Amino acid sequence: MPPSIGYASEFPTPELLGWPGDGPTLRLDYRRFSYAGKFVMSNTGKAVVREGESTDGEFDDSVVAAVAFNADRTDPETLWLRYVTVRDDRRGEGLGPRLCRFVVERAAARGYERVRIAVNNPFAYEALYRAGFAFTGEETGIAELVLERPAHAPAERSTARYRAGLDQYRKRDLSEDERAFLERKRGEEPPALSD
Repeated sequence: MPPSIGYASEFPTPELLGWPGDGPTLRLDYRRFSYAGKFVMSNTGKAVVREGESTDGEFDDSVVAAVAFNADRTDPETLWLRYVTVRDDRRGEGLGPRLCRFVVERAAARGYERVRIAVNNPFAYEALYRAGFAFTGEETGIAELVLERPAHAPAERSTARYRAGLDQYRKRDLSEDERAFLERKRGEEPPALSD
């Protein structure tokens, strides 16, 4: 069972590798990370959580979580988190929400007013709620739910809107783990913000 969400002082500190214009890239092990191939592209900014030192191997093996992001092409006040991934053996520890909050803080410092993300599963939905995001009521053309938060403070999070997002996932063809997760969340309030 994964540890409860919370951040002890020994939690690794997130690191900003660069903004989109800096062209940062990562070599993540595709067997251990979702979206690993998206991190070799240099057109998005990147931030990571590392543990230990990376070896000179094929992959950046010190990385345990990563996020890629870029500015909205039509709204210069909005930053999009594009891909968030946590190494398979570290999921459920709160690394994703912590890393997303880290990027939101950097976005606020750079003058962004809001941060958005589109998520395709209920686990990511829940993690982003812990990072201060809330469901906008919108979906992308590929059935991802859009969540948003102001860059300077967590979003206002209504119980009705939170549950409406979970209900969108209930209409889909889901894995057994996703169905069980959604059943546990039935009638729940939005999760507490992570520290």
